[in-house]
Amino acid sequence: MVLYKLASKRTTYENDKLSEKPIRSIVKAVSWRIVGTVDTLIVSYILTNEIAVATSIASIDFITKMILYFFHERVWNRIKWAR
Repeated sequence: MVLYKLASKRTTYENDKLSEKPIRSIVKAVSWRIVGTVDTLIVSYILTNEIAVATSIASIDFITKMILYFFHERVWNRIKWAR
């Protein structure tokens, strides 16, 4: 009985917090893109053996994927499935 009450309180609280603020999505997008960009930079350098080309690829990748990730997060934030 006590566990049921705790679970129902948690569910009620979680339902109040169904969406994230856009700033959280932006911070998540930037932090993830830093990780992804370092990976892209390393792979690009291994494949091209030229740091200038690898840096160009990683820079474009950083900008485009950060924008795509932000909109991806905002769309999924509206979907109530499995919450």
